[in-house]
Amino acid sequence: MRRWGTAAAALALTAAGLVATAGTADAASGPTSRAPSACSTAWGSGTTSATGPSTTPLKNIRTGRSACYDRMVFDLGGTSGKVGYHVGYVDRFHQDGSGRVIPVKGGAILEVFVSAPSYDAQTGEQTYAGRAGKPLPGVRLTGYETFRDAEFGASFEGQTQVGLGTRAKLPFRVFQFGNRLVVDVAHHR
Repeated sequence: MRRWGTAAAALALTAAGLVATAGTADAASGPTSRAPSACSTAWGSGTTSATGPSTTPLKNIRTGRSACYDRMVFDLGGTSGKVGYHVGYVDRFHQDGSGRVIPVKGGAILEVFVSAPSYDAQTGEQTYAGRAGKPLPGVRLTGYETFRDAEFGASFEGQTQVGLGTRAKLPFRVFQFGNRLVVDVAHHR
C-alpha cells in the first residue's frame, strides 16, 4: 500500500512542477539558479515533428523558467485533439511565406511551427497579436538562462511561426499538455 502512496505523491509533484513552470514571464522574477545535477539533458537537439488535425487558433504565447530549462508555452483555445508542430534549429530565421530574413538574437535559433493560426479561420479576426518581424507581445526574457530572444515570424496557411533565440544549440523537448503545446530548452547539455 505504501508503494501506491509514494507513486501518487511522485505523480502529484510532477504535475505541480509542470503547472508551476508553465507560468508567464511576468510571474517569473529573479535569476535562475544553476541546474542541479538531477536535470535531464537527454532530450536531443535534432528536428522533431508531429502531425495533428487541429485548426484551433492560437490564443497566447508565454514563457517560464525552471532550475533545469526555460519553457515556451503556446496556448490554444479549446483544442482537445493532437496539435501538429515542427521544431528545429536553423542557421537563419526566414519568414514563412515571404522568405524574408528576420534577425533573432542568441547563439542559436530554434524555429517553431505550430499548427494553429493566430487568427480565427472563419471570421479572419486576429486571436494573437503577433506581428511579423517583431518580438512576441508580453514576453520578456530578462533573467532567463537559455532564452535570449523571441520573434514572431508569421501566421501563414494555418500555422504560426516563431523564432526563439537561445544561448547555444541546447537539447530541447516538445510535448502537448491539454490545450497547450510546450517547448522546453535545457540550460546545459
